[in-house]
Amino acid sequence: MIRDITIGQYYPADSILHRLDPRVKFIATIIFIASLFVSNTWTGYLAATVFLAAVIKISKVPFRFMIKGLKAIVVLLMITLFFNMIFTPGEAIFHVWIITITKEGVVLAARMGIRLIYLIIGSSVMTLTTTPNQLTDGLERLLKPLEKIRVPVHDIAMMMSIALRFIPILLEETDKIMKAQIARGADFENGGLLKKIKSMVPLLVPLFVSAFRRANDLALAMEARCYHGGEGRTQMKPLVYRKQDIFAYMILSAYLAVCILLRIYGGYLI
Repeated sequence: MIRDITIGQYYPADSILHRLDPRVKFIATIIFIASLFVSNTWTGYLAATVFLAAVIKISKVPFRFMIKGLKAIVVLLMITLFFNMIFTPGEAIFHVWIITITKEGVVLAARMGIRLIYLIIGSSVMTLTTTPNQLTDGLERLLKPLEKIRVPVHDIAMMMSIALRFIPILLEETDKIMKAQIARGADFENGGLLKKIKSMVPLLVPLFVSAFRRANDLALAMEARCYHGGEGRTQMKPLVYRKQDIFAYMILSAYLAVCILLRIYGGYLI
């Protein structure tokens, strides 16, 4: 389960998506997530499916690796779908004891499930095709105008970069600690909920100790290198838009226009 989390990981490959400006990928992710909530018809979800499938195809990231991150949210997804089905009023299609599943609940649950799945996959595409340094640079450049109202843009970008870098490190550390505890007789799978919570204590304590130790080492390293924030700092490789980035923006504009049109007129197409 720990190794199934793909958000925050980078998958090296030689694709058009990898070579795009990180600002384009940030904006594309935001537009795609917004389109999922703009769509209220199945034709809209079909457009999102075609767009996402095309992006995954050109990213050259294996689809099996892409959907591996969904395993970490299976429980959350099932709970969300279940409560949507039983608490949405409408025409009953199944009834057992006090549980009533409605037709409207099933439709709403299907829409929420699609949104959650596509949201995770869409966010994973961005992190899998963009290095943490590129993500930091892209976020900092996008938020640059906020510096005029004294928002610490560089500090926010640096914190995000450090968090993204720590995700795979902490996942690997968790996996090592879990294997070590299993070798000592720990059981993380069997038993009730309370027992499983108690069994996590031998895992969380050394994990927190390791995380604080790594954070302290990082702080000492930054201080030894005279790091004092972003004031007056320059970039070794400044971000510059190229023709392929402009073309990507045109495709995004067309996709957003299609989603809006399907929102307005999609009901007449089905």
